Amino acid sequence: MVSWCLYDFGNSAFAVMFSTFFGGYYAAAVVPGTNGELLWGAAMSASMLLVALSSPFLGGIADHSGVRKRMLLAYTALGVGTVLLFPAIGPGMVVAGFLVAVVANVAFEGGAVFYNAYLPEIAPPSHQGRVSGWGFATGYVGSLVALAVAAYCFDRDRRAWAWIALAAQWSIFALPAFVLLPRDRRTGVRIGAAAAQGVRRTLAVLREIAGMRDLRRFLVAYFFYEDGVNTVIVMAGVYAGEMLGFRPSELILMLAIVQATALAGSLLMAGPTDRLGPKRVVRATLLWWIGVVVLAFFATSKAAFLVAAGLAGLGLGSVQAASRAFMARLVPAGREAEMFGFYALCGRSGAVLGPVLYGAVSHLAGTQRPAILFIAAFYLAGWLLVGRVSLPARCSSTGPR
Repeated sequence: MVSWCLYDFGNSAFAVMFSTFFGGYYAAAVVPGTNGELLWGAAMSASMLLVALSSPFLGGIADHSGVRKRMLLAYTALGVGTVLLFPAIGPGMVVAGFLVAVVANVAFEGGAVFYNAYLPEIAPPSHQGRVSGWGFATGYVGSLVALAVAAYCFDRDRRAWAWIALAAQWSIFALPAFVLLPRDRRTGVRIGAAAAQGVRRTLAVLREIAGMRDLRRFLVAYFFYEDGVNTVIVMAGVYAGEMLGFRPSELILMLAIVQATALAGSLLMAGPTDRLGPKRVVRATLLWWIGVVVLAFFATSKAAFLVAAGLAGLGLGSVQAASRAFMARLVPAGREAEMFGFYALCGRSGAVLGPVLYGAVSHLAGTQRPAILFIAAFYLAGWLLVGRVSLPARCSSTGPR
């Protein structure tokens, strides 16, 4: 359990550093002209599309061939190796930077598929929620550590060392997981057969979900509003750097605020989610997110944008916790692991549309301001669709829905 959480300490640091610092550097310094946001958004969308399309095959291989830990190790090694290439990307290396970004994000997001799959093995159902929460909390702490190291390196104009330190943090804190997590159990099923079995099962679950009205509606809603959340995550650093002139030290401060408030949000909304029901909390949080992007749209000073970043962090922690609770209320008893796998797949698919549309709107408008306001449409669509979801009567005795 501890080793599982420690893995999050390393790989969550990548998520924060990658989207803000490498993304901002690629859009502003690597890509000439005004196409930086468009190409960065395309890179993020392409990587998430690759993860979404490959997950059924790779998940089938891991589950049915018994090579989950080996797959996690392979993705981690690919991610760490790619991070070490970041310092080599210089101005004008548009294609190389694009490919490195895609591979790095595929390694991070793809590895998370196998990492998350260990939760049912290391914790009983009665403790899976809190263990998952411990993993989130450990990841936020890891992100803060990476930001502190980056602040030290950037302040001394040693940016390459920030990426070396990130690669070291990811690899070192992954080691306990590779040693202590449950061993692979080889099944004798060939890789091709395992992949085909995984795809068939995914299609069968998809057909089943299509016939479950409320679960289907929630997953469609989740697809839209999670797309908005992911777009903010991958584009916020680019926006702050290019539109408001944030220096690296100021970006680090912004990210530290987001990480701290996200942790607070996930803890603060735990009680209200149980008392009021996840549907009310999710809808309230989506209205909160609309307010955040409107505030960011009108923010013309760094101080105002930092306030918006703090409010976004609160919304990030809240919507993650409440959405998972919402899903838990909808899945059939005894099908939790399988249905949550599809929930994760929808979340990754819901990171394809937003970034590329953000980049396209920025490119057409000649500025990122309309694009950041455009994200509110994803939250509004999610808010409307969530309103059509009814939670099943079998859970009515547990309190408000």
